[in-house]
Amino acid sequence: MAQCVQSVQEFIQDSFVPMVAVLCSEDAERVTRKNNLTFPELLRPFCRLTSEGHLRDPNNQVVVVKGLRISVTGINTRPPQTPELQRLLSQAVSVCQPPEGSPGNVITAGDYDLNISDRTVKASVPWYSDWKETLTQLSSSKYFTATTPWFETYRENFLQSMPASEHEFLNHYLACMLVVSSHEAAPTEQFLKLSQEQHRIQHSGEYTHPKWFIPNTLKYYVLLHDISDGDEQRADSAYEDMKQRYGTQGCYLLKINSRSGSTGADEQMPDPWSQYLHKTSMHNPELYEESAVNNAVENNIGAEEDGLDPSVRDGISETHPLQLDQSPDAGYPSNSASQSVNSVDVTKPQKQASVTPHTPPTPRGTCLTLNDHDHIRQFIQEFTFRGLLPHIEKNIRQLNDQLVSRKGLSRSLFTATKKLFGGGKVPEKSIAELKNTAGLLYPSEAPELQIRKMADLCFLVQHYELAYNCYHTAKKDFLSDQAMLYAAGALEMAAVAAFLHNTAARPYPAHYMDTAIQTYRDGCKNMLLAERCCLLSAEILKSQAKYSDAATLLIKMTSEVNHIFMGEKISLNEDSDLRSAILLEQAAHCFINMRSPMVRKFAFHMILAGHRFSKAGQKRHALRCYCQALQVYKGKGWSLAEDHINFTIGRQSFTLRQPENAVAAFRHILINDSKQSAVQQAAFLREYLYVFKSMSQLTGESSLPQLPLPCLHSSQTRVFFGHERRLAEGEKQAATHVTLDQEFDRDLSQLWRELEEQVVAVANRGTVPITFQPSQCFLNSQTDNLRYPLAVVEEPIIVEVVFRNPLKVPLALSALSLLWKFTLKDFSDPQGGKTGETITNEKEAVSLKETTALNDIIDTQVIPEFTISPEETKVARLKLLPRKTGELHVLGVVYNLDTGEVGNSEGSPAGDLMCVRGQQNLEIQGPRLNVTKEEKTSVRYGSDRRLDPIITPPMPLLEVFFINFPTGLLCGEIRKAWVEFVNVSAVPLTGLRVASTHPEFFTFGSATSDLTPVTPTAAEHCSAYKTVSMPPSAATVTLVSPAVFGVTSGDRPVVAEIPLSQGVLGPGEALQIPLWLRGPDREGVHEINFLFYYESIEKTAKLSHRVLRHTAFICASRSLSVRATASRSNTLHGRERETEEGRGREEKNGSMLVFVDVENINTSEAGVREFHIVQVSSSSRQWRLHKCINPVGDKDSKLASRERGKLCFKATRCRTEEATSDAAEKYTFADLNLGNEQIVSSTTPCADFFFRRSLPAEPRRGGVSAGGASQMQRHNLPPQSGIDESVTNIIRKCSEVELDIIVLWKAYVVEDNKQLILEGQLHVALQTIGKEACSLSQKEETQEMVLLKFKPDIPPPVSKPSLEQLSHLIKTCLHYPESYDHPFPQKSLCMVPVTLTLSNCSLAQVDVIIDLRHKTTSPESLEVHGSFSWLGQTQYKLQLQAQEVYTLSLKACFFQAGVYNLGTPRVFAKLAQTSAMCETSQQSAMPALIIINSV
Repeated sequence: MAQCVQSVQEFIQDSFVPMVAVLCSEDAERVTRKNNLTFPELLRPFCRLTSEGHLRDPNNQVVVVKGLRISVTGINTRPPQTPELQRLLSQAVSVCQPPEGSPGNVITAGDYDLNISDRTVKASVPWYSDWKETLTQLSSSKYFTATTPWFETYRENFLQSMPASEHEFLNHYLACMLVVSSHEAAPTEQFLKLSQEQHRIQHSGEYTHPKWFIPNTLKYYVLLHDISDGDEQRADSAYEDMKQRYGTQGCYLLKINSRSGSTGADEQMPDPWSQYLHKTSMHNPELYEESAVNNAVENNIGAEEDGLDPSVRDGISETHPLQLDQSPDAGYPSNSASQSVNSVDVTKPQKQASVTPHTPPTPRGTCLTLNDHDHIRQFIQEFTFRGLLPHIEKNIRQLNDQLVSRKGLSRSLFTATKKLFGGGKVPEKSIAELKNTAGLLYPSEAPELQIRKMADLCFLVQHYELAYNCYHTAKKDFLSDQAMLYAAGALEMAAVAAFLHNTAARPYPAHYMDTAIQTYRDGCKNMLLAERCCLLSAEILKSQAKYSDAATLLIKMTSEVNHIFMGEKISLNEDSDLRSAILLEQAAHCFINMRSPMVRKFAFHMILAGHRFSKAGQKRHALRCYCQALQVYKGKGWSLAEDHINFTIGRQSFTLRQPENAVAAFRHILINDSKQSAVQQAAFLREYLYVFKSMSQLTGESSLPQLPLPCLHSSQTRVFFGHERRLAEGEKQAATHVTLDQEFDRDLSQLWRELEEQVVAVANRGTVPITFQPSQCFLNSQTDNLRYPLAVVEEPIIVEVVFRNPLKVPLALSALSLLWKFTLKDFSDPQGGKTGETITNEKEAVSLKETTALNDIIDTQVIPEFTISPEETKVARLKLLPRKTGELHVLGVVYNLDTGEVGNSEGSPAGDLMCVRGQQNLEIQGPRLNVTKEEKTSVRYGSDRRLDPIITPPMPLLEVFFINFPTGLLCGEIRKAWVEFVNVSAVPLTGLRVASTHPEFFTFGSATSDLTPVTPTAAEHCSAYKTVSMPPSAATVTLVSPAVFGVTSGDRPVVAEIPLSQGVLGPGEALQIPLWLRGPDREGVHEINFLFYYESIEKTAKLSHRVLRHTAFICASRSLSVRATASRSNTLHGRERETEEGRGREEKNGSMLVFVDVENINTSEAGVREFHIVQVSSSSRQWRLHKCINPVGDKDSKLASRERGKLCFKATRCRTEEATSDAAEKYTFADLNLGNEQIVSSTTPCADFFFRRSLPAEPRRGGVSAGGASQMQRHNLPPQSGIDESVTNIIRKCSEVELDIIVLWKAYVVEDNKQLILEGQLHVALQTIGKEACSLSQKEETQEMVLLKFKPDIPPPVSKPSLEQLSHLIKTCLHYPESYDHPFPQKSLCMVPVTLTLSNCSLAQVDVIIDLRHKTTSPESLEVHGSFSWLGQTQYKLQLQAQEVYTLSLKACFFQAGVYNLGTPRVFAKLAQTSAMCETSQQSAMPALIIINSV
């Protein structure tokens, strides 16, 4: 149970106190009325004794009485009847509410922190060892208030409203105060009248009420003297006479009213009466005034002064269940005028609230001083100690003596047996009468009742041991007589006395209480007594920490209450509901106070209590119970229970005129993922809309309230700046740019950023400005939103908002628009801009009125209807069009919310009733900061500015259209398209550039290219190349500078500048220029990204440039595969072939053979029938193709599917006059056409794509060579890295070629029964002699996993030239006759002259050794070629200068005819600076065969 202010001992002692009646004269009452009090009310605050009292029991043992309180009431005070008791208890509970806004009890139970609406009480689970001390301190401390004061108020009013009963004497009067004023003419006579009146009331038999404890009632005579208005001497004289007549212990002079009411009115005096006379309203004064107004709504009780609704009075019997009289008024003394002072408490129990809550409380005790308070307190003490306690002691002795002397057996009651008290019963009764509690009555002289009287007297004066023995004895008597009502009363009080005695030898007999409750409930059908017994037992069990037993008792009581009351014909539902609600709430508190708190049981029983409070009309308490239970069910997955609780809270709050709380409760039902059915959710939604609209009408606020539906995913909000792109028109294809339909790709975003950085660097002379910010046309949760985005005036801003409908019913939104705030600012001011006023559209959004003034600043789009299906996530795109510069802040969305049901249209009455207008804020949390140490150790979030754009001055706006842009190409295919640039803004643009991830894919042509034809239509059937008619012949040579095609360094151009007329594209102007495209070299789908960059003529600080993106997808199909190999020529030109001049030039320049292998790898998927190789061109700074030496007569090579063709060309070095100093960086283009048309490869587009080609991987310069021999020959040489590197470079250049082959082809394609001619070019880069190059890049092999290295590798040492590289230093050639006739019979020796020509292929001096002693050791060579000898010198040592050709004359001697191989000389060469000698590779060449004929 909840914690209480009083301990259980104090509670029980205050529940059973000695009762004292008061009988006052009119003058005495007039004296007390000066203080707005009756005489019993005057004494009430002072009825608790502050000192101990003493008396002796029958065994002459001293009994100490501590903290005794007496109850003083008027003699004819009547307990309230049943309907009135219901009203009083209901009003007491209703007025007593928890203070609003005060901190609550926070009880930590397991995973729950429960707020129990009171001052903080903390208990942890599992409980600590001092949990008992904690609760004891709480219950005994005056600094803590009760957690359920309404329960204490109910309990106090209930116990003090109990009517007097025949079977017990605890609330019978023990004494009567006779009060007379000293102002009376004859006080003694007045005392005599009052004494006779009291005697008549008690003994005449006319009245059954009030009940008197014993026949000889103590009469105490009080003379009341008004100090301010009386004669003190006369009062003292009268008091002396009283002492002579009644004795000093039977009378008292009480002096009050030391001051008049007018004097000292300003002086503040304490008012001890307020806490008793307004006890029910002390916890919440505001509710006290409110209660009368709300009672009709909450408790369904009338507000008449007498508290009785006429319908209740007419329909319900006023007979109390315990009342044994026939008439409700016949048993009470009459309310005559002279005794009206004694009947003021008839309709209200002790400590009940005042009846007139509308008027402020009347001040009380205004004529009393603190001395008067002390006089009253002393009077009560004198009365108790000198009058009441001795009277009780005397009666205990008399009762004990009477009971013992009646049989004369024993002097002690403790040894008495059943036989002592056998007589005095009512005559014989049947068994049925014995079992009926109303059918068995004991006479007042019966020994059983005398024992009960004695027990009650002992109990009232705290002699609990003797009381327990008497109760125990009486209990046996009553049970033997089957007097069940009497027995239950004895059992109840015996258990209470045993508990209060508190000895280890006699523990609390809980079974006594259980038997008493069962007897009251089942046998006697008296629920009031059963409830009293239950309240006492529950408090006792709680004090012993037996919370489970207490909860069981309380719950059982509530169920039985329902059963019995529902079975009766008397309508007691409201009384039953209130009682059950109170007890169920206490049972819930028992569950939470257990050693292991049962939190869910607490919540469940709080729900039951709330339900019963609601049925009893206690709406506030019902709401409080549901709110406390919600703490347990909230967020634990009990969605249906949580929905029920929230729904009930919403309804109760709305009934109590708390619309904000009602809206919040319904909001929880709707925003969570509910498991309710669609019908139930629709009902919830309608209820919420009705409450919401009612709240809006009540509050009348101008600002829009927050709506919970639909769910708004703020973090998923996307923002788009700019116009939506136009769609394709015919052959025109608009640039894709950025749209809201695209998914964000972080890698792609980084790629666009890098492209923009590249083009910005080019526009700013190679450096990226520090203030550079990448253009962001599209913002979402994954973009960088730390900076304020930039938007342009007169260009729309589209905000994409994501709504989710969590319900299973549709939602209808209407008049949906954005809520914004805008600050005007002029950015044209060089000082940074002048800030103007801040404007918002909130007022217009509330009234749905559009104003021209606002539209001139920000034009706001309104979506008239927006329906969201059940459980659907839907996107709404809302548009703003800024017309002024400044700072814009998008605050949220505003809309009308309605149910999506059919028939609830906006125009219908139901639709207007349910349609509410509100807003939702767009609050976006930025990314978590995690850079600095402080940010890592705390949780901090950055800003997200995507909804706070800065509106900048006008900027140019470019649109790009592509004409005849293909979607599929063959690998290497050349296609001519057109691109159109349109300036759709009112501002001219300049600095138009384009950057791409694939610069090799397109070209706009060189500055010198012929742009005819100038329109796409005219160029439809023309070749993309520039061609001239020319029969096949020697190569046509042209020198071209790379700068003409935009190549200024070795790298290919990434950024291309687009020429504009006078460098400017004006407003509304358009420009069309040709665009050549080349299919990618690798098949598949390729994503080509274009970034168009442009600037405004007027430089602004906010926005320096703008970009336009375009992404094209090209599907590349296979065409041709070209492989090329360069080989050194095995012959050096002889004298007989050319003139001396020509020979020297050729020998000086050198030549080589180029083999080109072309294969048709097309799979005919594109309808290609055959390919024609129309031309082979070369481009190099050192070499050029000279002529085609193919023996085939058909020069135009045709390749069908999977066919392969082989071409052989002779290549020579470029002439010296072609490589002049000013053209050292120029490329020589040589064209060898195989047909009758020559394609000029040195012009656009052939040369453009050559310079934009994907460069092959660079050869390893100074790295590890392919051969393994050089790695094995690494020695620890002295540091000669500079010399070794130069030697390596010289030797490497001997085998370098740097010749690019361009194969131009045509393909014949059949498409739609039409034959089309496609053309294209493939590039092959020859870099090394003897190494094959291919037009198709080889697929990269899968990389193996590489170990992670934390230290950089040591750079490898410069490797020495390999044997293969050294073997290419010298080129050798033998000149001899193919056949030689010799008459061997005449001459046995045949000598043939042979010329050995040596050519230095390097650019350095070479030492050469020629060894003629080499013999063929292979037996196969001996058999085939025979043997011969060289004549003359066998070894020559020569030194050849750079590229020198040297001729050496030799003679070979043959001994017989045959075929001989003359390729036996061994030639060794080395650079002059080095010592390593290497044999040339001539030995591996073709054999030099000579035929010797014998004639």
